[in-house]
Amino acid sequence: MTQTIAPRFRTLVLLLLAAACALLAGAGPASAHAALTGSDPQQGAVVDRAPAQVSLTFSESVSVDDDSLRVLDPKGKRVDDGSPSGTGGTTYSVKLHTGLPDGTYTVTYQVVSADSHPVAGAYTFSVGAPSDTSVSASVQEAGGGFVGALYGFGRYVSYAGFAVLVGGAAFVLACWPRGSGVRVVQRVVVSGWLALTAATLMLLLLRGSYTGSGKAGDIVDLNLLGEVLQTKTGAALVSRLLLLAAAALFVAVLFGAYDKREDEEKRDLTFGLAVGGAVVASGLAATWAMSEHASVGLQAGLAMPADIVHLLAVATWFGGLTALLVALYRGPADTPVPAVAVRRFSRVAFGSVVALVVTGTYQSWRQLGSWTAFTETQYGQLLLVKIGLVAVLVGIAYLSRRWTAQLAGAASPGVVRQREQGEKHEKGQKGEKAEKERVGASSGRGNGKAKGSEKATGSGKAAASGKAAASGKATGGSKGSGGAKEAGAGAKGTGTGAKAGGKGAGGGKGAGSANGSGGSQRAAQLARQRAAVDAARQKRQRDADPNRFGLRRSVLAEAGVAVVLLAVTTVLTQTEPGRTEQEAKATGASSATTPAPSTGAVTLDMPFDTGSQNGKGVVRVELDPARVGANEMHLYVERPDGTAFDLPEVKVALTQEAKDIGPLPVAPDHITTGHWSASGVQIPIGGDWEVSVTVRTSDIDQVTVSKNAQIG
Repeated sequence: MTQTIAPRFRTLVLLLLAAACALLAGAGPASAHAALTGSDPQQGAVVDRAPAQVSLTFSESVSVDDDSLRVLDPKGKRVDDGSPSGTGGTTYSVKLHTGLPDGTYTVTYQVVSADSHPVAGAYTFSVGAPSDTSVSASVQEAGGGFVGALYGFGRYVSYAGFAVLVGGAAFVLACWPRGSGVRVVQRVVVSGWLALTAATLMLLLLRGSYTGSGKAGDIVDLNLLGEVLQTKTGAALVSRLLLLAAAALFVAVLFGAYDKREDEEKRDLTFGLAVGGAVVASGLAATWAMSEHASVGLQAGLAMPADIVHLLAVATWFGGLTALLVALYRGPADTPVPAVAVRRFSRVAFGSVVALVVTGTYQSWRQLGSWTAFTETQYGQLLLVKIGLVAVLVGIAYLSRRWTAQLAGAASPGVVRQREQGEKHEKGQKGEKAEKERVGASSGRGNGKAKGSEKATGSGKAAASGKAAASGKATGGSKGSGGAKEAGAGAKGTGTGAKAGGKGAGGGKGAGSANGSGGSQRAAQLARQRAAVDAARQKRQRDADPNRFGLRRSVLAEAGVAVVLLAVTTVLTQTEPGRTEQEAKATGASSATTPAPSTGAVTLDMPFDTGSQNGKGVVRVELDPARVGANEMHLYVERPDGTAFDLPEVKVALTQEAKDIGPLPVAPDHITTGHWSASGVQIPIGGDWEVSVTVRTSDIDQVTVSKNAQIG
């Protein structure tokens, strides 16, 4: 049975790993977690005069450097000053050269969102009239290419290593303390530590190139590494390495001093190891929570602890499952996994599932924001796949619990006593057989000694009557004769005679020594063979148990689904949350439905968020003809999904800081749902005007958003 299980085990594991790699490979580059929600000038806009600056607004705070925002003329030459300035962490602008000619200009951006993922893109606007351009405005793939693939692989390995390290150690401490002395379990936990350490070092080296140029040569750029260490993600990776040093000490104690203690002494040490291990494991989980999704967005103060609990639950379940699987398939026959350890792990896994459901539900609501995001966004679709895999995993775990119950029933006291009596009876029969063989062997050895004594006496006499065959000396013969006489007297004389005969015959001594050495080697070989036969017999008896065989199959299937589930989870961490994606789509839809303005008209889209329920939306300001003198102003307010809605109050103010004019208030009249209008809005002089809109969604919740526009 074991000969058929092992190939199946290896084949299934290889297939699951290949499926996980294919899933990761198909994930593509990391999607933007901070979406571009607004720009000035807008994408595809045609303006009369060249703007003094270009502004970009993102859905969350981002980090920029000197080359994050670039503006290129139709020939591909940069026309920006290369020093972006930020306002509020979500809007960044870059000033342009004065006197820009007419034509189509390309705006490119590459920033890093607050949850550590690179964001890149490009769009065009035109001055005067559109023209041909040699610059490609296709969206850049941030975090893609060879470096992006390596970074994604490193993330998967780090999650897997964390799960195996934490879950394997928890399995030993909470479920199977005797497993600390099992070599294969030790290798599993140590492999998890090595994988997590190697992956963390790789991510630290790749980080600069991953968020920047994407070139493999920049991996070894020490300047980039120094910049990475100053970022939130770099600090998290360094903290992870320091915590891994503490984890190495924990593993050394677990498989060293802890393993050498007796069962009573282990109980005293278990509590200290459990507390220390929990602190280190929580710290490792916090390095992800403080630098990725949980650290930004809604309720970050609650989301980070929930994310830590979620990661610990995943690790306890998956890592413990890995340790149990390896112990069931590769554990020594003389130290099988007891039924009580499997029952304990079943209870631990159930607690982990409960924690996963609670924290996962909260995180899903936080990242999606609406039911439609399940089907309309990539994040929601992947989340549905993850939920389905968890359901399958829980079903298989239920089967494992059933096999565990049957295995525990088979290991009940009555059954154990019957099994022990059968083993004693079998050992008694083998003992009688061995005793008979020993008696027969002793009799044979006695006869052999008598015959050997006679031969030694004859040999001694022959050596004494003639010349010595090897040395030719008479003394050899006399020694042989003396030896022969002693040989006739007893066993000791036999040994002396053999020795003398060896000296006289020139080779007898070597032959006797060889026979003795060969006998000891033969005895050692027989002992090894008997040990191997006993181990094989114990393993056959263990594997012949149908309950244990069923448990092994269900645990193998559970681990296989867990491998794919871990891959899906890794892809989820690199995918833009559904809430952000829907907001970006809503903003894009609003811009797409905006009618093309007449020559000189200005249209500004400004997202707002008052922080209250239903406090998010987009206000669009249209100023026509955007010239000195009287103008027509229209305001449109829409929700993130594009539907119009009313507000208690909307106010507008115009300011030109260069001439110290304003703010000039504008009080638009309500026309219909989500639409306000004002006629005769006077613009005294042309130039760069700041248009500010104050939006009030309740008696106490309001916010002011603003954008600049060239008027006149």
